[in-house]
Amino acid sequence: MERIARYLVAWLMVALVAVPLRGWAQDAAQPAPFKKEEIEQLVAPIALYPDALVAQILMASTYPLEIVSAARWSKANPNVKDKALEDAMQKQPWDPSVKSLAAFPSVLAMLNDKLDMTQKLGDAFLGQQKDVMAAIQGLRAKADKAGNLKSSKEQKVTTTQEAGTTVIKVEPADPQVVYVPTYNPAVVYGPWPYPTYPPYYYYPPGYVAGATFFAFTAGVIVGNAMWGNCNWGGSNVYINHNTYNNFNKTDIKTGDWQHKPEHRKGVQYRDQASQQKFGKGQRQGADSREAFRGRADQGRQDIARGGSVADRAGGMSERDRAGGMGDRQGGLQHAGARPAGGFDGIGSGGQTRAQSNRGASSRASAGGGARAGSGGGRRR
Repeated sequence: MERIARYLVAWLMVALVAVPLRGWAQDAAQPAPFKKEEIEQLVAPIALYPDALVAQILMASTYPLEIVSAARWSKANPNVKDKALEDAMQKQPWDPSVKSLAAFPSVLAMLNDKLDMTQKLGDAFLGQQKDVMAAIQGLRAKADKAGNLKSSKEQKVTTTQEAGTTVIKVEPADPQVVYVPTYNPAVVYGPWPYPTYPPYYYYPPGYVAGATFFAFTAGVIVGNAMWGNCNWGGSNVYINHNTYNNFNKTDIKTGDWQHKPEHRKGVQYRDQASQQKFGKGQRQGADSREAFRGRADQGRQDIARGGSVADRAGGMSERDRAGGMGDRQGGLQHAGARPAGGFDGIGSGGQTRAQSNRGASSRASAGGGARAGSGGGRRR
């Protein structure tokens, strides 16, 4: 009897230990949702972009490997523009959201340069779309309060009500010409409240610091390349299917945006819900993520060497120029800015125009200054 009692006690102890261990393993396998401050960190570099460009960046961020391929192609083909660029994109196997960013090579370079952040942005958008859209609106409200989000020759900023919520829209002043703002997100929103999650900024090649910390790159005449938009009241993005069809030579009938897992190229989904919804048939586990990292690092190596597109094996540690205040006054002066080409019916865009009439309080907040944020536009 004593032996049986000892056996039962031992069995109960094993059972009590095993149950929480199983629960712990399940919790460890399922990452916690992104925090509000993490999401604001991820969207800070793009939150002040025009709505249509924001929408298409969010879509494209869910396909990180294709962003690598597109950035490599863009680096290797800097002189392909206008109708030739449109024709070249028709031959690429990428998702249309990725193709559309070829008109904005500096935006592609930013997304590729900070690929880990781009993948997190895509994961957050797939798993917490409402939180991502709310974070963008929250940051726009902060920029507006700081005096750094105003209508200008390049953009139209309006405040409206959607689904009972106040939203701030950013649209091109000319619907056919898109100017991408360049700014330091550590400055433009006012004091950054999350020191543990500083926003990152991107300093476009070929630009130098100027007298203002908020500027615009050369205008891009986009034609049919801008077919997405933000439904702020519904906390989602949608597509103009007519423009989309003209751009992609397709014949879709709906404006609903749908994530396409085949363009994910095996990159593992972060959370269980996204994996169950989109990842059927994908290889599970770390092998997909490691393959992604290896190919992504090789892509950055090739770009750094001048645009080689060879698919050689290799690796390079992720560069991290994470945010915080820079050591220079932000804003950009573009030497020799040229009209930038997008796709259908492209002509000439405008020169870079610095937004010099920002509020005095926002200038004061710049203090010692900072580097500018991300930008786009193909340059001559």
